[in-house]
Amino acid sequence: MSSTMKAMVLEAIHRIGEDSSPLVMRQLPIPEPGSNAILMKVLACGVCHTELDEIEGRTAPPSLPVIPGHQVVGEVVALGEGSSRYSVGDRVGAAWIFSACGSCLFCSTGRENLCESFRATGRDANGGYAEYMTIHENFALPIPETMSGEEAAPLLCAGAIGYRALRLAGLTRGQRLGLMGFGASAHLVLKLVLHLYPEMEVFAFARDEKERAFARELGAVWAGGIQDECPERLHAVIDTTPVWLPVLQSMERLAPGGRLVINAIRKESVDQDVFRDLDYNRHLWMEKEIKSVANITRSDVTEFLTLTSKIPIKPEVQLFSLEEANQALREIKGSKIRGAKVLRIG
Repeated sequence: MSSTMKAMVLEAIHRIGEDSSPLVMRQLPIPEPGSNAILMKVLACGVCHTELDEIEGRTAPPSLPVIPGHQVVGEVVALGEGSSRYSVGDRVGAAWIFSACGSCLFCSTGRENLCESFRATGRDANGGYAEYMTIHENFALPIPETMSGEEAAPLLCAGAIGYRALRLAGLTRGQRLGLMGFGASAHLVLKLVLHLYPEMEVFAFARDEKERAFARELGAVWAGGIQDECPERLHAVIDTTPVWLPVLQSMERLAPGGRLVINAIRKESVDQDVFRDLDYNRHLWMEKEIKSVANITRSDVTEFLTLTSKIPIKPEVQLFSLEEANQALREIKGSKIRGAKVLRIG
């Protein structure tokens, strides 16, 4: 095995434009797995909207340079001292959760996503936009044999965080769900909902007509623009957009007792002034609720992978090479989205 690897590296905070390339290709030493860690040869890595937030500084890495990527599928090729959970040749995944303390109140009650020592893959530690990466064996997750690496990669974040958002929505049979924004996560939520609750009506809101058509193609009963009038009151809305207007629009569309779940790591400040139009009676009264999704737990990922492998649910995937990572990021920035974007590396 060569002693160096190719990696796409973020070296400075960078605004992503139509022609920009915020990541640079570097030849770096292959990392050594530490105690109880494993070395993964990366096979595939999903490209996530959260990478835009990292690159543009809304959730900036604590130090630079860093290798992004937190939807990583790879093959174990070396074990650190004391590592015994996996064997060389096993296929594993690395998700947004790179590590947590394991001993605080949150960790001990199954809420490691809220741990003050939570570290994110590809932000607080090098991620999967590279040929190799390391991770502690307790935070590496087994990948079901029923799915390819390219299919599994988006499930590690877009799918698992959508699964967490769906559970937080608290829906029951016969209720109606709205999806505000229709990217990688929302399209997997729609597939999952229609399998778990075939009779449930799902309403999709998206800026782009191609995204709306894609939602209808997958089974949404209605799809319209973010500000279009919805034909029904909704019992829950999951908002995956990076801006504020959909929050206000979602609250107005909720039925009494409805819940908005905001599945976004950050909201951009560009349209925050929309809350000047906040009206208590129209947007908040009648026991409406707002819930945010924060990070992810290992159990979210393992439960979702197990569920989707049995159904099975497979994401719509657009493939890119490692060298094309900047192009994939530009397309997400420009809302050129149909399903999930994945770097094929191995």
